[in-house]
Amino acid sequence: MRKHTEYTLVVIVVVVAFLIGVGVFAWSGLYNIGADDHHWKLTYNFLQSVRNRSIHVRSEHLKVPNLNDPQLILKGAGQYAAMCTGCHLRPGEGNSELRVGMYPQPPNLSKVHIDPQDAFWVIKHGIKMSAMPAWGMAGHDDLTIWSMVAFIEKLPGMTPAEYKAIVAKAPPDEDMDMDSGGGHAHTHGGANDEHHAPPAPSMSAMPGMAPSAPAKSGGH
Repeated sequence: MRKHTEYTLVVIVVVVAFLIGVGVFAWSGLYNIGADDHHWKLTYNFLQSVRNRSIHVRSEHLKVPNLNDPQLILKGAGQYAAMCTGCHLRPGEGNSELRVGMYPQPPNLSKVHIDPQDAFWVIKHGIKMSAMPAWGMAGHDDLTIWSMVAFIEKLPGMTPAEYKAIVAKAPPDEDMDMDSGGGHAHTHGGANDEHHAPPAPSMSAMPGMAPSAPAKSGGH
């Protein structure tokens, strides 16, 4: 019994000392919170793993609609042009003034593929301590968020001309951003506000826009 009590006291002392040390470190201001002072690679990889697992565990049971629906993709094109290009860029765009100073840097969605369930969860709920907002809190319903996922699915491999064309065809009730800058100068007239877009090609000619495939039914 005495040994057990001594062991318990040692554990308590160690835990209290650790908490005091953490508190002193936090209060000292030694940790540089600036975005231009990056994490150690080990720290970054650990946080990235925690983030990815957190998202996947919460998204894996989502039911994915038919992401090949042309109308859903068109709706998503308008949403993406209005809200996402400043951080996630357009096809052919190297960087933006906003994105270059962010850490961690948002993915260039014209170059990477993201799991649709994970993408939906992140768009709807956002990510803490990052620049990724929870668009669900901003009044975007699930159908609108799925439309963004549908468009993001088609974005890799899309040329700049194809991107401009599909955005110009997007429904006129969507906020549009067709400026050459970073995705924050919105207009509200939809496709009719874009006077210099090339003629829109048929949807089937764009990357991944083959005839509709059966919808994914559930988790993966």
